[in-house]
Amino acid sequence: MDVFFLGTGAGMPAKLRNVTSIALKLLEERGAVWLFDAGEATQHQILHTSIKPRRIEKIFVTHLHGDHIYGLPGLLSSRSFQGGESEVTVYGPKGIKEYIHVSLSLSQTYLKYPLKVVEIDEGVIFEDEQFLVEARLLEHGIPSYGYRVVEKDKPGTLLADKLKEAGVQPGPIFKKIKNGESVVLEDGRVIEPGEFLGPSQKGRVVTILGDTRYCENALVLAKDADLLVHEATFSKGEEQLAHEYFHSTTNQAAKIALKAGCKQLCLTHISSRYDRNEWRELVAEAQEIFRNTEISEDFKEIHISNK
Repeated sequence: MDVFFLGTGAGMPAKLRNVTSIALKLLEERGAVWLFDAGEATQHQILHTSIKPRRIEKIFVTHLHGDHIYGLPGLLSSRSFQGGESEVTVYGPKGIKEYIHVSLSLSQTYLKYPLKVVEIDEGVIFEDEQFLVEARLLEHGIPSYGYRVVEKDKPGTLLADKLKEAGVQPGPIFKKIKNGESVVLEDGRVIEPGEFLGPSQKGRVVTILGDTRYCENALVLAKDADLLVHEATFSKGEEQLAHEYFHSTTNQAAKIALKAGCKQLCLTHISSRYDRNEWRELVAEAQEIFRNTEISEDFKEIHISNK
């Protein structure tokens, strides 16, 4: 599981930072990529990476401000010409369906793959046997959501030698036990999976927030996250300005990470008022409160290892 930053700036494209887009690479887990927002030129950013648009399975839109969605119609259109045939599901606030429909309809764009658009409310918006995604409203000028991606716990390692000692040979029974199923042997003995599996592997949690002020729902979504991606449009001391523009400061992002018990914080949505030399200062401000903080840059990747 890897988080890859395609765009990390605030408001408009800048020389050092494109506008927001984040890829959650789940290549080992499900052979797919999940995208969070698609600001202008997101598909251009992808061209400089190993990410394949045909691998994009889901797109989660935080809110409908242009710097988060202007690249979406182009990306959806181009995917048809890049071998994309599998279904894509777009999740987002009310209005995302109309935005996509009008953009593709007026441009007479034909997609060669099924496209599903889901306008979300708060709560669990996706769940399968591997992952659960929860969305909650944040505090911004328009409805803006944060997303909590939870990888479900995995069964422990199969204790094959112990099974062999119990007279069970490799085969279908091994698979059933690995899947957590009890098995009745020919001699009547019952093999319980708990006796032949190691400790379960705890799933990872990634929280990616849209634009927001410091708020309670950010804390809820970030609870015990392995990685929290939080906007930090402004620096320490600019709390009043951040409040007026519905954004957060470096310190506020760090306070969320600390209170929520996160393992790691990455700052993003950085204003172009701060040049490369000032980025270290932004990180230092957050580290005064939450030590394990880093700042995003376009094309930066963070690996989230298994616990």
